[in-house]
Amino acid sequence: MTEPKTSTSTTRLTVAQALVRFLAAQYTERDGVRRRLIGATWGIFGHGNVAGLGQALVEYADEMPYHQGRNEQAMVHAAVGYARQSHRLSTHAVTTSIGPGATNLVTGAALATINHLPVLLLPGDIFATRPADPVLQQLEVPYAGDVSVNDCLRPVSKYFDRVTRPEALIPAALQAMRVLTDPVATGAVTLALPQDVQAEGFDWPEEFFAERVWAVRRPGADPEELAAAVRAVRDARRPLIVAGGGVHHSEAEDALKEFADATRIPVASTQAGKGSLSWDHPADVGGIGHTGTATADELARMADLVIGVGTRYTDFTTASGTLFSAQGVRFLNLNIAPFDGHKMSGQPLIADARTGLEALTEALTMHGHRAEPAYVTEYSDDKERWEYRVDAAYEADEPDTRPTQPQVLGLLDELVTGDDIVINAAGSLPGDLHKLWRTRSRDQYHVEYGYSCMGYEIPAAIGVRMAAPDRPVWALVGDGTYLMMPTELVTAVQEGVAIKVVVLQNHGYASIGGLSETVGGERFGTAYRYQSEDGTYTGRPLPVDLAANAASLGMRVLRAKTVRDLRTALAEARAADTPTCVYVETETADTVSGAPPAQAWWDVPVAETATRPSAVKAREEYDRHSAARRRHL
Repeated sequence: MTEPKTSTSTTRLTVAQALVRFLAAQYTERDGVRRRLIGATWGIFGHGNVAGLGQALVEYADEMPYHQGRNEQAMVHAAVGYARQSHRLSTHAVTTSIGPGATNLVTGAALATINHLPVLLLPGDIFATRPADPVLQQLEVPYAGDVSVNDCLRPVSKYFDRVTRPEALIPAALQAMRVLTDPVATGAVTLALPQDVQAEGFDWPEEFFAERVWAVRRPGADPEELAAAVRAVRDARRPLIVAGGGVHHSEAEDALKEFADATRIPVASTQAGKGSLSWDHPADVGGIGHTGTATADELARMADLVIGVGTRYTDFTTASGTLFSAQGVRFLNLNIAPFDGHKMSGQPLIADARTGLEALTEALTMHGHRAEPAYVTEYSDDKERWEYRVDAAYEADEPDTRPTQPQVLGLLDELVTGDDIVINAAGSLPGDLHKLWRTRSRDQYHVEYGYSCMGYEIPAAIGVRMAAPDRPVWALVGDGTYLMMPTELVTAVQEGVAIKVVVLQNHGYASIGGLSETVGGERFGTAYRYQSEDGTYTGRPLPVDLAANAASLGMRVLRAKTVRDLRTALAEARAADTPTCVYVETETADTVSGAPPAQAWWDVPVAETATRPSAVKAREEYDRHSAARRRHL
């Protein structure tokens, strides 16, 4: 970080005014490129922030852009989408009132922190001076007078502070910036701001408002760790790279390509890492884990060395500890975070993804190391066979029929270029996308699967489009997700953010319906239907018209009933320069999709005792799969 010049002059401002001025002067710098750290502030105003931050944003509107949201959680999602598209070098702030406005931030904060994406949360808080107690929306805690609902944000924040006096803002704000710009520690950062303190005046030192540049570091590998990593790769006969989100955060895609070109080691990807290589790169074998390809998962089962690059090894990646099953398999983890670098009892290589990959490539090239030709032929042939399965899932040769969900993806696949960005987060779509989507550019695939949060897609698309205003941005949502949070369609219309929203109507929670069936739950409570006489939701589909709803919120809506209609509607939406929604009812309502089934297990516990045959059978299957779980020690 560059230090501002010291002065003795002061300026009298409110705490909120000082914070806005401070935030407007913060920058990041990496690889010689400088970016504004807080690009804008989202806000919904109430009594807890309208006279403080609300007034300050009016006062300094020329320094801090403002965006009006409809739901506090959605505002965080928009900020997170912006941050991810900006490679974590720039983000947005979010201000709310006290009470429900503040607690609505919790889900978005958890998503940001789990995905290691920076966002600054500025919830209003109860009076620090307590002139009246309790005040409107205050939570009374008999055993602690200093607790408010904002304390719900502590466990989901990477940094939390409550600014109870004006002068406390200075260290709190500096610490907040430190965490936001730390590639290891970043996530949601919360500064709780009591409503009286926000409006209180103070004489601020001028240097507090001077421009600060926070250097985002690229630490290199320890020489001994690097040497050990090189030995591990050279000794391996069936190595496999698992590319995670850290590749994208580090902008290490070119470095990964150079590594794969030099070594011909196959590259599988997590949901966060997909697109690290283009789908047509010879070494790219697709998604890995429960939602992965048969090619990647079979390689994982037989790998003797797994090279994790920027991955957290979630249960979807490891198939709940059953995927990496070869005798003696070991792990080499290139990660900027020591916590993740030591997972799976792996050999750590603690470094920035780009820096570490460049060092590995140089060292292995020096030794002339490449994967064995027979191994390359094996995974290349398997990849070709998998692509035939993708073609079959995408094929839509009956133009007057309703499309299946994979056919929707196939029609979109025909249309997009590397400029397009596709966003999703929950339902059955993440599985289909991870298996089937052919990613053409390093940032085309934007699936939030760390928290898999329904309602993320539309506001995140707004944030992504703000970060990439000249690119087509698609939010793919099922009906369940749409009903969770359609509110930010109004924001897209108001702000003129030309996102493209594809709503797939399948009359319920299709993903969980399928899961429920496999674990003995018999799809109970997962369909959007009228109740039957037995109390189950198995009657006629509900007469819900999501297209009409989107239109009522100001969206231009294109209805597609057939494959032919959909092909036309998607092309029209892509060409549109206004927010546009494509609505399509998919075939078949009672199935998840026509995509290939899961190629690896996922642990969802099944009832140990039951009388219903479906649950008894599901438990037998569960016991069979769970017996294959192993701990890598």
